Amino acid sequence: MYCRITIDGKEARFGIKKDVQPKLWDVNNGRAIGRTSEATEINELLESIKSAIHKVYQEMLDKDNNVTAEKVKNGYLGFDTKHHTLLEFFDEHNKERKMLVGINVKKETVKKYRITRQHLADYLKKWRNLSDISLKEINLNFVSDFELYLLTERKCAINSVASYMRLFKYVMGLAVKKKLIFDNPFSDFKIQLKKTDRGFLTRKEVEIILNQEFSEKCLEKVRDVFVFCCFSGISHIDAMNLTHNEIQTSFDGKLWIINKRHKTDIGYKVPLLEIPKRILDKYKGTLPNNLVLPVKSTQYTNRCLRQIGKICNINKYLTFHMSRHTFATMTLSNGVSIESVSKMLGHTNIATTQIYARITDNKIGNEMIVFAGNVVNMDAEVQTEKVMIDDVLQSLKISTGKTSGKVWETLTEKVWGKMTNIDCQIFASKIEVVENKPKTIRDFYVVLMDSFLENLNGHSEKMNFQSEYFNGQHISDTLSGIEPEIDKLAVNF
Repeated sequence: MYCRITIDGKEARFGIKKDVQPKLWDVNNGRAIGRTSEATEINELLESIKSAIHKVYQEMLDKDNNVTAEKVKNGYLGFDTKHHTLLEFFDEHNKERKMLVGINVKKETVKKYRITRQHLADYLKKWRNLSDISLKEINLNFVSDFELYLLTERKCAINSVASYMRLFKYVMGLAVKKKLIFDNPFSDFKIQLKKTDRGFLTRKEVEIILNQEFSEKCLEKVRDVFVFCCFSGISHIDAMNLTHNEIQTSFDGKLWIINKRHKTDIGYKVPLLEIPKRILDKYKGTLPNNLVLPVKSTQYTNRCLRQIGKICNINKYLTFHMSRHTFATMTLSNGVSIESVSKMLGHTNIATTQIYARITDNKIGNEMIVFAGNVVNMDAEVQTEKVMIDDVLQSLKISTGKTSGKVWETLTEKVWGKMTNIDCQIFASKIEVVENKPKTIRDFYVVLMDSFLENLNGHSEKMNFQSEYFNGQHISDTLSGIEPEIDKLAVNF
């Protein structure tokens, strides 16, 4: 017996590896005659073949309008089907990624894909007793079980699991694009991510580490690099590769770190404050390849930082990346705008920077104090009538309109116009009760100007704190440019 498939007048045939006696065959109906066990077996086989071929035809029609009899035959027989397996496809992907290292792919990225592939291999072996699995067999249940395996068997943290699942999802999406599969098993799967507060050091803790003396040189070097990054915000890999070429004099005549992030290739600019500047001077000319900092591996550095934490009695799990968090926290807490912090950190998305904005209540407290003061001033401005300079001068019996005093009158009116209503109210009240009242318009102007400058200075006071580490010198003078607010962080370290 043979099967014949006809589509658009074109045929394709194949043998079904079954014989039948001619006397039992109905040529017109294409069926075996009678109700014998042999006839029943043949007819059931024919129906199953017919049903399977119709299924193949319909699947092909759903995906491709150009369906031929030959394609249906090959699809039914499996001649044109290569069964791509998960680990095999993952290996192909990882090989391609490795070839792109140094072009548009980082070594760390390839390493993450390799670890994800290993977790999948372990999952298949331990939970499914398989060495590999066809891509077409991967479904929502497979994906959910893999997540459960990572959480329970491997005891991975939720966010680490999320990272592995994202990479797995990307590879499966690639299989869909290459038309190896037609349904992505991640379509109805939601990757879990736990929002966490980033660890950071307080200003006091940074000061303690800064002032601590270490008997071991290795700890001192790690401390210096860590502190440098607390005041610059650069990552470990960027600090490790930082050379004197990236320390440049910017438009304001001051030194800046101008570079691109190793992780994202996004440019960043950070003004070089006094503390990191002195750390650079400390190691100048002592390192090879024009490097500026004695940076060791992440593992070694974090191990030393934990020792430093114990020595300094800081009850936090210190890691090098905490320096970056600390920079973000200190700048945001001291009034630097989130846009400027985002630029200095080299973030691709300001949403990443917003994570740091919620880790401290200090910024909220400071801003509400300023707001409360503004509200008081606003209330005073609204609820009181404007004090007129002529009324104040008249109450002091100071004559006006004379030619000799015209310049002083003009200056007085300009200063008075710059003062808020509440300041004018306070000045008028005070001038009424002083013993030595001004007699002339010139004397009045001098007293008024002193009061104006005193109020001006009072509004611009900044908080300071001291440190003996760098002889109490200022971190920085006033900075300008795209990060003018950084001056708010410039305290007396």
